[in-house]
Amino acid sequence: MNGIFLGIVLIAFAAAAWRQIGHVPVEGQPSPMEALSSGMIDAAGGAVELALGLVGVMTLFLGLMKVAEAGGLLVIIAKLIRPLMTRLFPEVPPNHPAMGAMILNMSANALGLGNAATPFGIRAMQELDKLNTRPGTATNAMALFLAINTSSITLLPTGVIAIRAAAGSADPAAILPTTLFATICATIAAVSAAFLYRRFFPLGPLDPDAAPVDRPWVNEEGEHIEDAGAYPLWVSVAALVTLFALIPFTIVYGRAISPWIVPGLMVGFLVFGASRGVRIYEVFVEGAKDGFQVALRIIPYLVAILVAVGMFRASGAMDYMVATLGALTGKVGLPAEALPMALLRPLSGSGAYGVMASIINDPAIGPDSYVGMLVTTLQGSTETTFYVLAVYFGAVQIRRIRHTLAAALTADVVAVIAAVAICSYLFL
Repeated sequence: MNGIFLGIVLIAFAAAAWRQIGHVPVEGQPSPMEALSSGMIDAAGGAVELALGLVGVMTLFLGLMKVAEAGGLLVIIAKLIRPLMTRLFPEVPPNHPAMGAMILNMSANALGLGNAATPFGIRAMQELDKLNTRPGTATNAMALFLAINTSSITLLPTGVIAIRAAAGSADPAAILPTTLFATICATIAAVSAAFLYRRFFPLGPLDPDAAPVDRPWVNEEGEHIEDAGAYPLWVSVAALVTLFALIPFTIVYGRAISPWIVPGLMVGFLVFGASRGVRIYEVFVEGAKDGFQVALRIIPYLVAILVAVGMFRASGAMDYMVATLGALTGKVGLPAEALPMALLRPLSGSGAYGVMASIINDPAIGPDSYVGMLVTTLQGSTETTFYVLAVYFGAVQIRRIRHTLAAALTADVVAVIAAVAICSYLFL
């Protein structure tokens, strides 16, 4: 991350400096360097607000996670999907809590529950860090998990569907098949890239600066790691078949079931815990205590990466990149209007959201045009990669990310290509 952070800052500074040299002052408009300074301050404040805004959500879902863990739900889920997960994560014990936490994170992402997915993912990273023999360095399992997380097969992009409906779309759920196709392609690319790139990024020696770092989550008592065996193969196969059978169901009835998901998660977890004899209130409160600490721990990481991204946007470097590439990408189905969306999405969720909203609310374009379909598909099928890496690695104080970013960006590129291909096929 050192090189990435420095590179973004230097590019932004150079772009603003170049514009400043030839700047002609206009009353009421800031100079390029003034805009760069404002962008830095605004991004820093926004990063803290974002982290504090996560406190409530993380407190809620980490509490539910603790109930699920105490009741044995994570072990049950891990054993159910064991044939697939043990092949993807051979270095993680099959019955380890990390397996169940990762599956819950992937499930939440698949249902468009970004707020729920983040606490589950942080819990998974903490469990994976308990197996980490090199503190401060990302393991192969961490890199693969985050690559899958940033690509994430999405069955129900609920937020984007709501935005399309608010923009007056005649068929807000029309992006369900395009988003599903793009995210399936992206996830395949993420897994392939993570396995391919790991050989070029060895673990390396122990980081002496990371060894003394306090890692309280490593000392927490968790589920017993002893391998309790797996369910019969036919049970796992039946579970996977049922999961894939839900895909057409979510496409047809997605808008109807989406409001039930979050309340259903809470009720389901609590009822499950109670049925297993868990003192759900006490256990929930115990797990929820981690929410505030995690939010505080990720603030420095968020400030660093979001300030760098804010500088990149405020300097004009993003505009120059769009102007340079727009003429080329338009020839392959990615028009200049949609290019900022594709470039911004890995860097800034709020920036990408603003671009998407302005496009689909433009009367000359609208949500049901080709460009409208493409940008909303991109919003639902790509992730804010730098934000995800900052939050998840920040939560466990990982500084050497190895091949994680390369694998995640590969998945982002494939998601854009797949989105352009499927939208061109269906809507052009």
